[in-house]
Amino acid sequence: MSARGLVEVADPEFDRPVFRQSGFDGTLTAKEMDEKISAWLKKTRETKGISRADLAHLLGLSVSVYSRYERGSEARMSVPRLIHLCEIMGFMPLDMIFDTAPHLWGKTPEEAEDRLTLMKLIEGLPPDTMHDLIRLLKRMMPGEQAAEAVATSVSEGS
Repeated sequence: MSARGLVEVADPEFDRPVFRQSGFDGTLTAKEMDEKISAWLKKTRETKGISRADLAHLLGLSVSVYSRYERGSEARMSVPRLIHLCEIMGFMPLDMIFDTAPHLWGKTPEEAEDRLTLMKLIEGLPPDTMHDLIRLLKRMMPGEQAAEAVATSVSEGS
């Protein structure tokens, strides 16, 4: 646990203590994470110019059911529903997760922002360039670290 930087926290949503990494501003409760996700969903939907009713229709939901996602505390989105939202609204799941837990991307806010920026740049690369970049990065990484990255991507199905 300590090697992963996990600390025991009491979250009112859980009957037992849970182990979490502390974020840049402390450790958010599950409710606080839900609130951040909800605010992000609403802001993103509004930025894309999609009405709540239209988005609910595209998701096969009633407006009242989708509205619960944007209110946060009443309903939690499943991963398949998140994927469906990504398909409709054109965002990557990591965009929403980064907004809620940027500490997963680095030890400092600056490092986390740099990693997100790098991921965004990579998302836009043409396939041939992406393949060349992978080969370049493998040559730049120490042997053991490169082998671990390849093994992780293979085990995750990429």
